[in-house]
Amino acid sequence: MINAVPPGLIFIVGALLIPLFRNRTMKSVYLLILPIASFINLISIPEGSHFVVPFLEYDLTFARIDRLSLIFGYVFHLISLITIIYALHVKDNLQHVAGFVYGGAALGVTFAGDLFSLFIFWEMLTVGSVFLIWANRTKKSLDAGFRYALYHVIGGLILLAGILLHVHSTGSIEFSFIGLENGNLGSYLIFLGFGINCAWPLLHPWLTDAYPEATITGVIFLSAFTTKTAVYVLARAFPGTAILIWIGALMTMFPIFYAVIENDLRRVLAYSLINQVGFMVCGIGIGTELAVNGAVAHAFNDIIFKALLFMSVGAVMYRTGKVNATDLGGLYKSMPLTCIFCIVGAASISAFPLFSGFVSKSMVMSAASHGGMSIIWFMLLFASAGVFHHAGIKIPFFAFFSHDSGIRTKEAPPNMLIAMGIAAFLCIFIGTFPSLSVYPLLPYTVNYEPYTASHVMAQTQ
Repeated sequence: MINAVPPGLIFIVGALLIPLFRNRTMKSVYLLILPIASFINLISIPEGSHFVVPFLEYDLTFARIDRLSLIFGYVFHLISLITIIYALHVKDNLQHVAGFVYGGAALGVTFAGDLFSLFIFWEMLTVGSVFLIWANRTKKSLDAGFRYALYHVIGGLILLAGILLHVHSTGSIEFSFIGLENGNLGSYLIFLGFGINCAWPLLHPWLTDAYPEATITGVIFLSAFTTKTAVYVLARAFPGTAILIWIGALMTMFPIFYAVIENDLRRVLAYSLINQVGFMVCGIGIGTELAVNGAVAHAFNDIIFKALLFMSVGAVMYRTGKVNATDLGGLYKSMPLTCIFCIVGAASISAFPLFSGFVSKSMVMSAASHGGMSIIWFMLLFASAGVFHHAGIKIPFFAFFSHDSGIRTKEAPPNMLIAMGIAAFLCIFIGTFPSLSVYPLLPYTVNYEPYTASHVMAQTQ
């Protein structure tokens, strides 16, 4: 008998106790302990299926531990700790409670071994995330939160209908490979339900509408959980589904044109998030071991470098009250460390050699090349160039360089700098030593060398 509790339970129950802490120091210590305690709990659970609870004639499995679920569980704990460090100055209990409920729901989805428990945590994701949007307490955030909730309620109903039809057809509630080959309507509805949370083309406006209206710290949680849990369930249930190749390729391309003309830097990052998820979806669609490893590795890396970019823009917003590109500039003089961290995030998302994005994005592109998918490879290459423009150059240039806006302010608070510093270190460490960091955690054995002359030359060009 293992001496542990289901993954995610510590986050969810612990979140409910946060308002009881009146002393700020004690609350900060408690907030930092929660992700550490939850991670220790996770690593104490051996591989296999655990916490199986009878329900009607079925068994609900709340902890299915394998290499695919573990790597997402690891990075969800890691980003939760980094985000809490970044948010230690926040006095609003609503944000802390919603963030941990949201993170606990993401862990619940990740380790669900059956479709019913997956659906429960899937809906809990919406509850936690919408309160992070409403916590901004503005008219825009209230409206965006309602639109966000409507999208996800509809998506949840589609998913539930798909689950019921699938269970009726197969007689099993096990959450494993589903695929579309059987032509079952339930499979298609589950596929669509997952796709809404993944922000597929035409199903994406909830993300670019709501994320920029969330709180400064809330958007970091948002960037990590909803789309990445969708990537996880697609990798679990629909690897090798050919239509995902084209869906993913389109996801990498269309946000570029919006991001280029967007003035709100957080909205630029929201479009960029869709772009990066597209690489993951494309890799899952290709379905080879290299492609799935690349998709999962890129999800791991994206959670960190996208959080770093949102944190650096958030620090600017926190100090200046501004987030539009045309209102900023010259802040490298006042916020030099934040500027450096932002550049590290920009280099990582742009897949510069020796930064984390390079060692995962090149895996997906290599998988497309090895599969003879020339058109897909060129689409991904074009998308990479677009990322370099709107995230690699636009974000740091307009926030910290560009014309001098005349704004003189303080550097970001120490807790923000520590959080950004940890994320920046990880971006460089993973990019420099992938075989010592992310590669050993991937679902399949990695036989891939990112630093070959052809990979480096192609990406540099």
